[in-house]
Amino acid sequence: MTEQTTYQAKDYKSAQLVRWCPGCGDFGVLNSLHKAMSELGVAPHRIAVISGIGCSSRLPYYMNTYGFHTIHGRACAIATGVKVANPDLSVWVATGDGDCLAIGGNHFIHVVRRNVDLNIILMNNKIYGLTKGQYSPTSARGFISKSSPYGTVEDPFRPAELAIGAGGRFFARTIDSDVKYSPEILKAAAEHKGTSVVEVVLNCVIFNDGIHKEVTIKENRSEKTIFLRHGEKMIFGNDNNKGIVQEGFNLKAITIGENGYSLDDVLVHDAKEKEATLHLKLALMDGTELPVALGVIRDVDAPAYEEELEKQIKEVKARKQIDSLKAFLMSGETWEVKEY
Repeated sequence: MTEQTTYQAKDYKSAQLVRWCPGCGDFGVLNSLHKAMSELGVAPHRIAVISGIGCSSRLPYYMNTYGFHTIHGRACAIATGVKVANPDLSVWVATGDGDCLAIGGNHFIHVVRRNVDLNIILMNNKIYGLTKGQYSPTSARGFISKSSPYGTVEDPFRPAELAIGAGGRFFARTIDSDVKYSPEILKAAAEHKGTSVVEVVLNCVIFNDGIHKEVTIKENRSEKTIFLRHGEKMIFGNDNNKGIVQEGFNLKAITIGENGYSLDDVLVHDAKEKEATLHLKLALMDGTELPVALGVIRDVDAPAYEEELEKQIKEVKARKQIDSLKAFLMSGETWEVKEY
């Protein structure tokens, strides 16, 4: 029987009833992932989706692929085992800011450091939704929640800073409701060889409604965000008349044609640059003086962990006569115990 070579989004949808709160941003992520997978054309049985605990971590139930709903914070560790054991699988991690950056923070930074070929979708709503509204590692200082009634006294993690600081080679960002560009970004993540991290700016309608509204509502989006494409000028604004320029060590938003600035002054995005300084500066723009960067911010080639491990195993096997566990156990000094 000839294997199907073209797929539609519905081929990746399970028969499970999707159980998220009406209006939850997770719906947009799920729909974008289905579409991205159909465009990638990878057969459902060659995909595995791994998750931890949290609202976002229910996602594997809604995929007609292999999946594993693991324990809190351990998705990256288990996904690493899946990929190393079966390198031919396309392995995705569905996680949230609490699951990934709190209890799972150690696993996250080390999977990024190792550059395991995983596609991590990090849904960031700056709250613990499943456990009913406690502040998370990405909640802002002073944030009032059920677990911080007088405001948090902590500074938050910024996912881009953590990922790039751990040696990350791919970082991208999208908005939960942006079903136009999200599939494109998820496809780019899947096509990158190594760990890809896609932060999704996500809304929790119940416990943190509107937390990202300054940059996500349609009225503000063209002025408060910039969509980056490799090789293109960093231009944004309602009339596409604003740009990002470099001034000393810092970035600055300017209006083209004013104060002596021309289009020639606007930076061209180079996602392939190995030096991460500019990528980090772009990723940390927060929508106040500078727009929030969306799209693929960093995409740099580097050896993938599982490929290097497989290569090493083959090299060691070629140098040694031991090719099985039995051969290993019998390779040292041995003796027989006989009855007298």
